[in-house]
Amino acid sequence: MDAANGDTIAEKISKRNDDGDAFGIVRPVIVFLKRNWARFVLAFATFAAVSAVVYFGANRGESVVSYSAGELEVGQIAFETIVAPKTMRATEMYPIEIIEGEKIVKKGFPVTEEALLKLRKLSDSPTQVDYRSIGNVVFFLILVCALWIVLFSPVILGKRAEMRELVLECVLFFLTFFFMTFSARAIAFQSPFRIVPVIPSVLALLLVAILFGQKSAFLYSVVLAAGVLGAGGFEVVPALFTFATGLSSARIVRKIEKRIDIVFASLLQSALGIVFVIVFKVIFNDKFSDIAFVLAGVVLNSFISGILVLGLLTPLENLMNTASVFRLMDLSDTANSPVLRKLLINASGTYNHSMMVSQLAENACREIGANHFLARVAAFYHDIGKLDQPEYFTENQSNGENKHDSISPSMSASIIKSHVKKGVEMARKMHLPSQVIDIIAEHHGNSVIAYFYAKAKEIDPSVSETDFSYPGTPPVTKESAVVMLADTAEAACRSLDKPSVSRIEKFIQTLIDAKVAGHQLEKCGLTFGELSLIKESFVQVLAGHYHSRTKYPNQKDPDEGDGKEEKEEGPAQVAGGNEPEQG
Repeated sequence: MDAANGDTIAEKISKRNDDGDAFGIVRPVIVFLKRNWARFVLAFATFAAVSAVVYFGANRGESVVSYSAGELEVGQIAFETIVAPKTMRATEMYPIEIIEGEKIVKKGFPVTEEALLKLRKLSDSPTQVDYRSIGNVVFFLILVCALWIVLFSPVILGKRAEMRELVLECVLFFLTFFFMTFSARAIAFQSPFRIVPVIPSVLALLLVAILFGQKSAFLYSVVLAAGVLGAGGFEVVPALFTFATGLSSARIVRKIEKRIDIVFASLLQSALGIVFVIVFKVIFNDKFSDIAFVLAGVVLNSFISGILVLGLLTPLENLMNTASVFRLMDLSDTANSPVLRKLLINASGTYNHSMMVSQLAENACREIGANHFLARVAAFYHDIGKLDQPEYFTENQSNGENKHDSISPSMSASIIKSHVKKGVEMARKMHLPSQVIDIIAEHHGNSVIAYFYAKAKEIDPSVSETDFSYPGTPPVTKESAVVMLADTAEAACRSLDKPSVSRIEKFIQTLIDAKVAGHQLEKCGLTFGELSLIKESFVQVLAGHYHSRTKYPNQKDPDEGDGKEEKEEGPAQVAGGNEPEQG
């Protein structure tokens, strides 16, 4: 028994264990909140902004009365039926009584003087907030937030959603909700079909699809359609139209390669919008009296969306530093890239190696359905870190001198490893897209530089393997893994004697197996079936590159001269033949 507080030692130990268990439960929550605090702030800010729109747009029915009182005239044909939202007694200013539920104005009938007086009476009456309506929409928005979180989770999206992507999507969601809510206050957009032309769904989905990919756009179309459903008083037609145009917009831009293609994509989307409207009119048995207005609005919406995307895309690409197809096309212009021109002049072997790796990676990504544009550009720049000391890499040693012969294995490994870090630093200074920078950092993973590690083991058997491992992390995307495999395959096949198709195929399979055994492909999501497709693609390209050619008649081997020539020129040297580590 503890004399100080009367607790036994066993009880004190039990309390400590309980406290430890409680802290063990709370700790992961704290770590999660610290890691995602910016996302929670963004979600709260977006929710608050949209809720404010809900509050100010809650009395949409009375606002219509306000607009009508100023726009309608006696004898004018009414566009919409207006029902009195509340009972009001006669006053000195307006000596006329209004009964809740009475039809003040009927659609298609002329406006009477008495009806106009009632509209003005309602317009000047104090605003009443329908808190139940607000509560319904706010509760629905909470469900939309939950849906958003689930759809953009790593399990469904296939990756951790980037903060910049979420920021853009939240801004577009707010703008769409705002336009939808306040456009409905105008008489011209009271019908579920007449509101369709003002929904900026095409603009939103085109931007998301081009900047962040087709899958993100598909998932975002569900979220945006749910938002439109809440903003439109739970009318189904605007939500369905938003969902349909979202899916079609994301699909249309899948293969565009030039900025001008966006204009043609918007025209195609205009045609599809017309089809959607007609189909929904038939399904919901709606009248075709306003079809000309709706179709003209849909066409104009799609065309203007395409023009706006063209104008917004470049600043958004630079501001958000995304790997859009157009940005990647610009970066793939090797003739106008200063760093690639410098690579060609100062490290021509590395330049040629990078061009070959890009071809391998692009073809392989096409086969497995990955982003071949991203793989090609990343392969162009993956070895730019070698510009610092190009003479220490095999492909640039054209005179037969191997710099590594005069330094220790640990120093050689340090130089080889450094090109990854320096490449990342150069890429950041060039403001390359983060996806490209990630591939530069991951293209060697944390694999061991086996050649120098083996040499170091001969000198000191207790040497650490970590000291001879690359400082990066294994690839986390398919494109990054393909670039890693392409880099390894191209470098290794240079040293292959008599590279026949069968020898290349077996050699590449060995290289892939080594990467699998070294745990370099565990996080990238590649399947064994996709690895097989990648291998076949590599074999096809490399076999075409290294295949033997038929000798021309009387063709002599330049190494087979007379003794005098051999004496003058000396024996031929294999470039960098002593350095098997490609880097």
